[in-house]
Amino acid sequence: MSGALLEEETHGRVRVLRINRPEVHNALNDQVLAQLGDTIGKLGSDGSTRAVVVTGTGTKAFSAGADLETLATMDTREAHVFLRAGQHALRQLEHSGIPVIAAVNGVALGGGFELALACSFSLLSETASLGLPEAGLGLIPGFGGTQRLVKAVGPAAARYLMLTGRSLDAWRAHQIGLSALPPAVPDELLPTAVSVAEEISRRGPQACRSILQSVREGQDAPLDTGLALEAALAAIAVGGPEATEGINAFRSRRVPDFDALSAAGKPHLGREST
Repeated sequence: MSGALLEEETHGRVRVLRINRPEVHNALNDQVLAQLGDTIGKLGSDGSTRAVVVTGTGTKAFSAGADLETLATMDTREAHVFLRAGQHALRQLEHSGIPVIAAVNGVALGGGFELALACSFSLLSETASLGLPEAGLGLIPGFGGTQRLVKAVGPAAARYLMLTGRSLDAWRAHQIGLSALPPAVPDELLPTAVSVAEEISRRGPQACRSILQSVREGQDAPLDTGLALEAALAAIAVGGPEATEGINAFRSRRVPDFDALSAAGKPHLGREST
């Protein structure tokens, strides 16, 4: 799909989505955001894709944020529509039934950082830098940054980063928990991200969905509510076909074949207690 705003590559059960606007450092306009949200929404329910990697074209930028040329022409009403549409697109990533991994290959500023925060987790190139510099332009983050960054690093660090506009280099971002692994050399970032996605793709797909749901819905809930959700989802897993296959494979010292369950179309229903 060369020339598209969002390029796609398939690596077995893993899909790589590449934001393709290198001439503007992969800035996010309404078309890119809509395509990204819609594509990940479809991949999350197609039954064959098990994980998605999102990255940017080139070596300089993951995404430099919302397209300022677009914002500069908007009035308040138009800006609200644009920002709510962007929030909706990132919620589609956040609510995907499959893991979405951000492979941050360069600068991730403003909306680009907000995009990474909406993913399941991020992996960083050594050349990556992350920041929310909007206040320096008389703006504030509008794609969820004021909400997700607080959850990721705590309110004090989030306020500091947003009020000063300072960027984090890759190693500092990793130190404060914004990446799942230490930064990679640039040429190894995407292969590492695909390798991690492939590792996830071999796990039970319904188990992965349930983990994502439990974390997503439990993080803002009281502990007792989160524990109740976890117990319900874990019990369904115990009684389902993935657990049967996984435990039988463990006992037989073989690799579980979760794909066979998908091919057979077996529903993930708990077994009735006897």
